[in-house]
Amino acid sequence: MVEPVSQNTSEDEPDRPEEERPTRASRRGRSGSKKFGKVNKKRSFWKELPILIVVALVLTILIQQFLAKVYMIPSGSMETTLHGCSGCTGDRILVDRITYDFTDPGPGDVVVFKGPPAWAGEFETPESGNIFVSGFRALGSLIGFAPPDERDFVKRIIAVGGQTVQCCDDNRVVVDGKALDEPYIHWEEGTGTTQKTFDPIKVPAGYVYVMGDNRNNSSDSRFQGGGGVNGAVPVDNIIGKARVIVLPPGRWGGVSDHNPQANAQPLALGAPAWQQGLPLGAGIAAAWPVVFLGRRMSSGVRKAVDRRR
Repeated sequence: MVEPVSQNTSEDEPDRPEEERPTRASRRGRSGSKKFGKVNKKRSFWKELPILIVVALVLTILIQQFLAKVYMIPSGSMETTLHGCSGCTGDRILVDRITYDFTDPGPGDVVVFKGPPAWAGEFETPESGNIFVSGFRALGSLIGFAPPDERDFVKRIIAVGGQTVQCCDDNRVVVDGKALDEPYIHWEEGTGTTQKTFDPIKVPAGYVYVMGDNRNNSSDSRFQGGGGVNGAVPVDNIIGKARVIVLPPGRWGGVSDHNPQANAQPLALGAPAWQQGLPLGAGIAAAWPVVFLGRRMSSGVRKAVDRRR
């Protein structure tokens, strides 16, 4: 007898029900899908890499616009709290942008703010005529790796709205009749150690009065906008509070927000030297009439007593 011919189409397939046998097309499909999948992975990585970069940049920009932003310190007006001196690596600070949504700016806070229209920039940013260089610089400034807009300033709040500030008593700034405690003041070599004096200024409500820690090398509220009240900064112009120095690594740490008014000393402002001698002179001048009148009165009393006797 003739043996029945096997229906297997492949020599490597065991005998099993026809419905369980994979077809040659399905085997080719699985093999092809694996190869195709490997090709896809390589292609998708390079396609997704630019997308990931763009998403990362967008997230960085959004975070810095609404939560916290990195700023580069371009000048030495806040030495030595913040480094921005010529010839050194400028600090990059993380500025908290949401704090003042819940609290008011207070004395001692180091803040970044947009200079009012009357303010002039402390530094000049060289402009490039190359559109690509300008574009990269703008992007770097946006994410904190290039000098900021020259209209952005960083200073320390000395007085807030409603307070009266003046200088000086024994070379100390005075707020509401109290001499401030300012351990952060830096005297840069060649600028002297005596602060510039100015008359009493009442800070308007909704404004703050700011000064640099490098006291004699800071273009701050004393000089901007013609000085006086014009130098005060609207609270609405404050971008945020400086919290942390993030670069360079050797400078990592928090930014001091020492409140100079916490340990301020009550005092009476001393009068100018020519005025300090007035009380003594007035006392000497008034002594002669008093003594003369006293003698006349004493003599009159003795005469009256003698007559009665």
